[in-house]
Amino acid sequence: MEKKLATTVGEAARLARMRAGLTQADVAARVAVAPEVYGRMERGKMLPSVPTLLRLCLALRSNPDELMGITPRRGGPGESPWAEDVPSELDDTPEMRRLLRSLRRLKRQQIKLMHLVATAIVTR
Repeated sequence: MEKKLATTVGEAARLARMRAGLTQADVAARVAVAPEVYGRMERGKMLPSVPTLLRLCLALRSNPDELMGITPRRGGPGESPWAEDVPSELDDTPEMRRLLRSLRRLKRQQIKLMHLVATAIVTR
């Protein structure tokens, strides 16, 4: 049963990765595993841990049921309950990563203020 599950997770991850237009190295970086480890997962040679499975679901914008073969695989990334919106082309740029690193250092009140500023900028 474990081998069958590993194969199912690997095939679903590969299809979701290809649907998202990502490379194995892209997914490995987003999931925080070595590219070789992700490659073994995708080939069905190993199962991800539960925390890694969660990160994999988020990175591939898939739900765990889909990756484990409990529900049928879906067509679009927006159909996953784990995904909000399809990311824009700016989501994975160095500028966005720097901004996110800066925001993570802010306190809750500062984040609320930054949200108000961003909302004001976007609505103009």
